[in-house]
Amino acid sequence: MNLVTGQTLNNPEAALQAAQKLLSRLDLNATGLEKVKAQEKSPLLAAEALLAYYRSRSSVKHPINPRDKAGQLGKCASEKDLKIANDALQHIFVGQPAYPAHFCGEDINWATNPYPDKEWIWQLNRMTFWDAMGLAYWHTGEEKYAQEWCAQLVDWTRKNPRDEAHQYAWRSIEAGIRGYHWTGLFQRFLYAPSFTPAVLVAFLNSCYDHSEYLTTKYTKGSNWGLMEAEGLAFIAITFPEFKEAENWTAEGIKRLNQEIQNQVYADGHQRELAFGYHMGCIDWFLRTYNLAGLNGRQQQFSPAYTQVIQKMCEVPMKLSFGDGTTPQFGDSWSGKPGQYYPKLKTWAQLFNRPDFLYVATEGKAGTMPAQTAFALEKSGLYSMRSGWSPDDICLVLKCGPNGGGHSQPDNGTFELYAGGRHLMPDAGSYIYSGDPVNRAWFRQTKVHQTLTLNGANSAYAPKQLLWQPGKDLDVLVVENASYPNLTHRRAVFFVDKQYFIIVDEAVGEGAGEIDLHFQLAPGKAIFDNEKLAVRTDFTEGWNVLVQTNSQPGINLEEEEGQVSFVYTKKEPRPAFRYRVRKVAGQKGIRFVTVVAPYTGLLPKVKAKVMGNPEIGTSQLRLTVGANGRSKKISFNLKE
Repeated sequence: MNLVTGQTLNNPEAALQAAQKLLSRLDLNATGLEKVKAQEKSPLLAAEALLAYYRSRSSVKHPINPRDKAGQLGKCASEKDLKIANDALQHIFVGQPAYPAHFCGEDINWATNPYPDKEWIWQLNRMTFWDAMGLAYWHTGEEKYAQEWCAQLVDWTRKNPRDEAHQYAWRSIEAGIRGYHWTGLFQRFLYAPSFTPAVLVAFLNSCYDHSEYLTTKYTKGSNWGLMEAEGLAFIAITFPEFKEAENWTAEGIKRLNQEIQNQVYADGHQRELAFGYHMGCIDWFLRTYNLAGLNGRQQQFSPAYTQVIQKMCEVPMKLSFGDGTTPQFGDSWSGKPGQYYPKLKTWAQLFNRPDFLYVATEGKAGTMPAQTAFALEKSGLYSMRSGWSPDDICLVLKCGPNGGGHSQPDNGTFELYAGGRHLMPDAGSYIYSGDPVNRAWFRQTKVHQTLTLNGANSAYAPKQLLWQPGKDLDVLVVENASYPNLTHRRAVFFVDKQYFIIVDEAVGEGAGEIDLHFQLAPGKAIFDNEKLAVRTDFTEGWNVLVQTNSQPGINLEEEEGQVSFVYTKKEPRPAFRYRVRKVAGQKGIRFVTVVAPYTGLLPKVKAKVMGNPEIGTSQLRLTVGANGRSKKISFNLKE
């Protein structure tokens, strides 16, 4: 039989061998496979019986129920999904979605890479466009989507054996992603006339190959390890008919139990400290748990498993800005407003968290979170906000450990949001591969809101010295041993929930150019060198004023500024530094800076250190004033 149309195969011997291989991999004594076993000596007939078995099987549950197809007509695919699916019918495929879709040949070349970025070919072989074809099939009921998917599935399995020549398709991350997604595609296309016994044989043999491979790959401590475990577990639980399914299930769940302890700090953040990966890890931990629950296997997870996930789910509530976007520290992008609200709504129901619901509905339902300031002390992430409306002020600061390849040497940096505007966004990441020069540019310490010595990248050596939130004053003091002979201490005071006073100290014997860097949102900025002040100049909405106190030898200098809000896209933005030359023997340098978001008239904010305290001292007192009103603030570090 032809793999798709049911006509005579060009190579019936190959079809026979594939069916024999599959039968050798199945436990034919399993309940329900009696008719398959009865045809064991006629493998092609056994494959027909196996397809009939799967179409009638009710013992295994999956989040996608193939019997729901009829109720999804006209309801489940977006215009974007239909566009991707229709392109895929013509072999115009999406790889890395930041790039245009590309025609991969009438006879598909799965090694196609039209761009220098390897992400394109890697993501081509995740076949996310197949998900769009599955949705289009249910949405329209048109068999062309099923027919083409079956053809492409068989084509991919035939052209991509797991060997040295096909490494582009067989990284463990791609194998894990396919393992998860393919089980859903099986559910969507199971009843399609085009899903013939021969297609089933090719599909299941490849699933077996994926699981066998994934048992040999365990990337501990990385999000890769979660995708590997998820792919392994989804195949095993969805297809318990495989002889090795029970071992695969146990292995996948064991890894997830281990990694939820290895990868998640006590404060709830995933150790790579990049927001998008944190959110992905929640899914990778939770989806397998939910699948296990559907099939009565949740007892295989540790008792604390869901408690850790709930803690992870608090992170987007604690660190997101008023419009639902998030900090783009490390390899992250701030995303679209409200992008995580649907997830928060789901988690609100799952964990009975009305505070999640409040944030997800922008106050229309649920209960307002009791706090406006949060410290993720182990991760080194802190947020201070004036309230919970979309326009409220929010600053998120990072001073944490080395998160690995997705992290950047940026300790002390922060993002500032107010009035629905990202006034001082992090530079972002721009790109992963294919452009090493720009990849490196975005990973420099000096393109973040922090302090450098001679422009060099800083080390990861964080320490929290004080966290003291309050009704009218939040105080945070952190430091980072950025260089062998120089530590950067940063104290942040959020005064009256209106403006920030930031005291930066370069403490130690290190000598050279001490630069305090700041970057603003794209747009015009006004520089006042005499007053050491810079401000954005948006004609409507909110702006921000950054102004540091004068001291001997200080200069305000413009720098190159860029920001990336979308993968492979960047734009210029104002950036500047305050520079002071530190000489040998000088114990330290101190900057006192006002960061004041505002709407309307330019605020008059001042801050002055009282007395003449030694730099790096455990006590500091300041007099601050805004628009004619003054008050005293201070910190006192415990020795």
